[in-house]
Amino acid sequence: MIQFTHVFKRYPGGFDALRNINVKIERGEMAFITGHSGAGKSTLLKLITAIERPSRGEAVVNGRNLLRMPRRRIPYFRREVGVVFQDHKLLFDRTVYDNVALPLIVTGADQHEIPRRVRAALEKVGLLSKEKMYPVTLSGGEQQRVGIARAVVNKPPLLLADEPTGNLDAALSDEILDLFLDFHHHGVTVLIATHDWRLINRARKRVLELNHAELVRDTGAAA
Repeated sequence: MIQFTHVFKRYPGGFDALRNINVKIERGEMAFITGHSGAGKSTLLKLITAIERPSRGEAVVNGRNLLRMPRRRIPYFRREVGVVFQDHKLLFDRTVYDNVALPLIVTGADQHEIPRRVRAALEKVGLLSKEKMYPVTLSGGEQQRVGIARAVVNKPPLLLADEPTGNLDAALSDEILDLFLDFHHHGVTVLIATHDWRLINRARKRVLELNHAELVRDTGAAA
């Protein structure tokens, strides 16, 4: 599913965000990326989603070499990757339903299929009863669940999350983690970047630890 071989990412000015990353994540696996602020966690996720390109090395995601992928193919590639952000990135002038439907509309899904898929995603995260509400009326945990529903509405085989519980208390963080664990149990490959060791220890899955742009620890296959 994901294989990085001697991957480097250097930004203009000579700053190395990632150095010599070698990692393989199998289809259906769940893993956490952790490390100090600036260690390279977000950069690694940006490479996986083709927001950024490696400076050198080989990065293969779902059978596609990201360094060689033509720009015109990137939007199609991203349909196979769901992304959950810490700050939700919801549209506050649209309803919960409309926010979740947006990826389907953008990718040209069958208009008759959209309502069923949106409501299935909202039911999965426990928010079907709030489909007509606006995000501003929801709690932080509920907004994050809308973001998760939007990320999975296309049924992507790969789900990434960048500090998805960073603004939530412990109880809400556990609820969000349980959603990710459930997706994992249904065969989705899940990769979560987080500082939250309590969450990592609770999940008991594989851990990739970055330190100053290098991968310094990999606990191996998921539990």
